[in-house]
Amino acid sequence: MSDWEDEYDERGVAVTRPPGVGTGARAAPTFPSGVPREVVCFGGGAPRGKPSRDRPQWRDRRDGDAGLDGAAVRGDSRDGGRWRGEGRVFGVDGDGSGSRRPVSLRVENALIGRIIGRGGGKIRELEESSGARIKINRGEYEGDLLIFGSSDVQQKAQTMIEELISGGSSVSWPQNDSESPGVKSTSCWSRTALQSSAGPTSTPIDWNALRENREKYETMKWQDLPALKKDFYIEAESVARRSAEEVRIWRKENNNVFVDDLREEGKRPVPNPVYTFEEAFVDFPEIMENIVRVGFQKPTPIQSQAWPVVLSGLDLIGIAQTGTGKTLAYLLPGFIHMDQQPVPRDQRGGPGMLVLTPTRELALQIEAECNKYRYKNFKSICVYGGGDRRAQIKMVTSGVDIVIATPGRLNDLQMNELINLRSITYLVLDEADRMLDMGFEPQIMKIILDIRRDRQTIMTSATWPTGVRRLAKSYLKDPMMVYVGTLDLAAVGTVQQTVLCVQEEEKKAYIFDFIHNMEPQDKVLIFVGKKIVADDLSSDLCLRGIAVQSLHGDREQRDREEALQDFKDGRVRILVATDLASRGLDVHDITHVVNYDFPRNIEEYVHRVGRTGRAGRSGTSVTLVTRGDWKMAAELIHILERAGQEVPEELVLMAERYEKHRREKDMFPTKPRGGGRGGGAQRGRDRFRDDCNWRF
Repeated sequence: MSDWEDEYDERGVAVTRPPGVGTGARAAPTFPSGVPREVVCFGGGAPRGKPSRDRPQWRDRRDGDAGLDGAAVRGDSRDGGRWRGEGRVFGVDGDGSGSRRPVSLRVENALIGRIIGRGGGKIRELEESSGARIKINRGEYEGDLLIFGSSDVQQKAQTMIEELISGGSSVSWPQNDSESPGVKSTSCWSRTALQSSAGPTSTPIDWNALRENREKYETMKWQDLPALKKDFYIEAESVARRSAEEVRIWRKENNNVFVDDLREEGKRPVPNPVYTFEEAFVDFPEIMENIVRVGFQKPTPIQSQAWPVVLSGLDLIGIAQTGTGKTLAYLLPGFIHMDQQPVPRDQRGGPGMLVLTPTRELALQIEAECNKYRYKNFKSICVYGGGDRRAQIKMVTSGVDIVIATPGRLNDLQMNELINLRSITYLVLDEADRMLDMGFEPQIMKIILDIRRDRQTIMTSATWPTGVRRLAKSYLKDPMMVYVGTLDLAAVGTVQQTVLCVQEEEKKAYIFDFIHNMEPQDKVLIFVGKKIVADDLSSDLCLRGIAVQSLHGDREQRDREEALQDFKDGRVRILVATDLASRGLDVHDITHVVNYDFPRNIEEYVHRVGRTGRAGRSGTSVTLVTRGDWKMAAELIHILERAGQEVPEELVLMAERYEKHRREKDMFPTKPRGGGRGGGAQRGRDRFRDDCNWRF
């Protein structure tokens, strides 16, 4: 038994011993005048003793048992008849009478900050008003508030604390000894008094009942929302007169437009496509004024078929290649949807339209489109990470109609209750496949759950992977699907694709030669795989006197915006970028896309190539392939063949060699054999290197 255990009993109470009794010659501790021997010292340990790790009521200072000012409480110093911690006095009342055991309140960590106040101001006010001394011990999820003083002082402090955190059920009392054997309650009140003060005991959540009554609770959640109107489509006579054969021929001639009703029962008639802007928006003159001002001649195929579906109030899944006008396909019907709602704009309490996008650049681009087609003075805001959060909060809280946001920043504003999503009636998930690739699905789910169920939802994507199908099934209600071309992955047909097989060390020399032979009207977007490569390549070009900008995720937001604007305005004709620019970058006059590094998957290759050949223009892509990219050769050949492009013989040979290597690896897996530690693995690497060591 240690010295400490010899001087105190199992409850932490000092043991009175006759002189000379003990394990050593040291005498029993002497308490200050007026302090009872059963005083409990919380925090760092017993007076002048070694803390025991076997006693639940004693804690080591290293356990983080600190007071408000961050100092661990110690009971080994005396001053003026009081036991002191560091910076805070405990033990006896201010009138010199003996102190009672502290009353303990258990509070959730989320509410402790409300009690403490900024800089500890509220806790000091509580102590001054009640005359008590309060200590806070934080745990992982909850904290204990220890109130020292007389019974009246403790009662007063407890009442003030409960009033401070009123409205929640976060205060609980320690259990009695009979309920938790081995744990001594620190409260001086009886069990009956404690239970009556704590209120009704919380019952466990019945998750099965919640799941079974999900529809009931969701109906209760949204029952107080105002009515919603979604159908605004008035079919023109010229559209209604079109025969099924005429519509079939038009869809085939316009890049094989296909429409499918995804409702499982009771298929609905598919609206006929519109051939002109007037057929879609003849009843909305302000929309027509915007279109005439911009100078568009006719709708794109995705717009011609999507507008009748969306204006009819149906959910839509739009699948089309990049640069085919998907943004305008949902934006113009969204303006009409917000304007025609029965609730006036000033009474909705929040925005009416939300567009979720994967990247900041795409969000800024959509905001520019909103401003270009301004309608009914709708106010839009772009919310994205990296921007001025305070300015975004100010604009959101001042009142907006359209929010274009990245999921991360919007989820931040939503969790802090800075934006009202219950007013959203028109939701757009733009580039849904890219948002899933970037890992935004949890944030998207949190956001969507706070938006009314009877909203109208539009989802756009360039591809149709499994993740997008799952998202569509979960959050769209009986949608129609419109896709242009095919659901199989395919590159834009207006781009000439060239593939060159080179050595890794030859790539930079090729880029220098390519730029040297550029025409004055050429504008080139160079894609690299890593941020450091983007900086390295752009620096080398600058040292050669070539005007260039770089775009990647490590640059400040203002620098990214400046780089993109310089490229759009033509102040620089070369932009070196990571896959950050593969989606949402809408620069119509890009003539060449150069894949300096092959992308990590074939989908990104298709999106990179889609940055050129936009809005009816033609373009050229050049892809540099090295021996390290041989596993992608077969998929690249498939894309080239679908687009009718020439397939280099070296690329075919690369794909054959990789397939042979893969089969051999499956048949003869490498196993460690003699030759010392790691010898088998080394031989496997040597075999792989030898198999790769062939020239193009």
